[in-house]
Amino acid sequence: MTNRTLTADVVAKEAVQQLENACVMGGLVFRGYEEEFGKKVNGYEVGDTISVKRPVDFTVRDGAVAVVQDAQEGKFSLAVDKRKGVDFKFTSQELTLSIGELGERIIKPAMIQLGNQIDRDVHALYKQAWNWVGTPGQTVNSFADFAKAPERLDLGAVAMDGRSGVLSPTDEYGMLGAQTALYMQDVAKSAYREANLGRIANVDTYSSQNVQTHTRGTAAGTPLVKGTQSTTWAASRDTGTMTLDTDGWDTVTTLKEGDVFTIDAVFAVNPVTKATLPHLQQFVVRSDVTAHATTTSSTTLTISPPIITSGAYQNVSAAALNDATITIMGTASTGYAQNLVFRQNAMSLVMVPLVSPPGAVDVGRRSYKGYSVRIIPVYDGINDHSMWRCDVLYGVKMLDPRQAVRLSGTA
Repeated sequence: MTNRTLTADVVAKEAVQQLENACVMGGLVFRGYEEEFGKKVNGYEVGDTISVKRPVDFTVRDGAVAVVQDAQEGKFSLAVDKRKGVDFKFTSQELTLSIGELGERIIKPAMIQLGNQIDRDVHALYKQAWNWVGTPGQTVNSFADFAKAPERLDLGAVAMDGRSGVLSPTDEYGMLGAQTALYMQDVAKSAYREANLGRIANVDTYSSQNVQTHTRGTAAGTPLVKGTQSTTWAASRDTGTMTLDTDGWDTVTTLKEGDVFTIDAVFAVNPVTKATLPHLQQFVVRSDVTAHATTTSSTTLTISPPIITSGAYQNVSAAALNDATITIMGTASTGYAQNLVFRQNAMSLVMVPLVSPPGAVDVGRRSYKGYSVRIIPVYDGINDHSMWRCDVLYGVKMLDPRQAVRLSGTA
């Protein structure tokens, strides 16, 4: 069969299929918000935004007398604010190759790089997840280690469907070693011969080199809560955060976005029954802060979740009391792999077609299974090369941190 000269549309079609195949995290999170952006004929620009409602909660009344509750919906913005691209060039001779050959040689490697970048951006949402089980620095190498993550989801009344786990290569092989010892022939065989973890404790499990490493801040000292503190859903429903005044830090230490800590005597509660759970509620620092040791002022942290002690959105057993001890997970200035176990609705990736520039003559735009790619060729007449720019436009968002757990092994 005679080869035909490839167009931008043909290259875009091949690129978007290769991109979809290259993404791991992108296929595990919620992908329904593309429809909310509507359909712009000419595509979207960086910064286009939609507003998304937060789920509402209610309490159950006792008896026949009606107790009307306001549906206090929170909201947040989801923006397509990440524009990424990979650029490559073909000679005129290469453009006469079949798309299959060109796709394998050039387009596939480019889309693997782009897919890895998208996965890293999705996985970076770990910084907003406050649940972190296990001992930071320990490898996940047993069922008991792994099960702590789905157990935490169960205690938090997270639905059982659509659960996934993404482990670092080190933790994946730690789990594979544990499975080879199982008296379950098919499971042990898959682990030994195919490095396949499969489904564990109702969690579809994957491995990715894009699992992020979190380096804890330098914070040290004997940090304490400064003044009894809590908030309400009405005050925090749009941000999902609150400020916490603290003191007792050593001179000039830092807390990093993503650092996780507990507060003495502040326990988690079941979000449905409001029964106190056996573990302390964990909190996550939402922005970097430098802590100073002074006797006259406090260090204010922005944290999630907000401390809510009553009502439909209650999430703790009690307010943070004055001088309650703060304990940070991990060792100062140490990095830890951020394995994630989560339900699909915990996080979202939204990808939309990028705008077609008015001055461009040959623009290829293709969408496939929620992924969108734009290809534009630019010809170099001096050297007889076609430079092709491949661009994507997307946004990522943590939708419900309660449905995500960071996982380490146990000592």
